[in-house]
Amino acid sequence: MRKINPSAGYDDLDQVTDDGVIKPLSRAEAQALREQNPTLSPWVVLAGQAGAGLMTAVAGWLLTGQANVGWSALYGAAAVVIPGALFARGLMSKVSTINPAAAVTGFFLWEMVKIGLVLAMLFAAPKLVTNLSWPAMLVGLVVTMKVVWLVLWLEAKVRRKSKKLSVVQ
Repeated sequence: MRKINPSAGYDDLDQVTDDGVIKPLSRAEAQALREQNPTLSPWVVLAGQAGAGLMTAVAGWLLTGQANVGWSALYGAAAVVIPGALFARGLMSKVSTINPAAAVTGFFLWEMVKIGLVLAMLFAAPKLVTNLSWPAMLVGLVVTMKVVWLVLWLEAKVRRKSKKLSVVQ
């Protein structure tokens, strides 16, 4: 296994001893590593997706002057956010954290549920949205799916900025 170069600023991650044995992290080291790299809540990502979907729907409505375009885009966003919320809730349940096998099984199970719900919502769209605009719905769907990268980037930027502020203080 390759040893991380200490001069690169990763001294705390260099856990390989001189004889090539990997030293496990102590409780304090693991806690410090978690504090340096906190996890991002799926609810933050879903909130970002919902916000982007809402903005897409409002923009569609205002640009075209047709309410059905806005409702169609909003429904497309909902077809991403609602199944995503169900998926996140399922993965965060206590059953999914019992052991690794339960986590993997839970992941695949909830992913299938999510895909099934997305397909059901898309098939139901013409009946639920009056005068459905398929292009607007697909734009809402795609924008909402792809905004995840923007949310992750913005969250990383906020964390870097807060670290700089805490160092200055």
